[in-house]
Amino acid sequence: MNSAEGGEYVFVCVECRERLVVNESMKDELVEQGCVICGATVTPDAFFRNPTSDSA
Repeated sequence: MNSAEGGEYVFVCVECRERLVVNESMKDELVEQGCVICGATVTPDAFFRNPTSDSA
């Protein structure tokens, strides 16, 4: 299992600009709890489909 496996989304924090590849459940947690780096509020707009997750 590689670190990008299951990474359906790319998250980019609007405050600290941290970039993470996450799956659906982590996306939900980030929206609920906020950025794990800076604590900023996270909205669904901070996520983009991960283009590399479709090539497997």
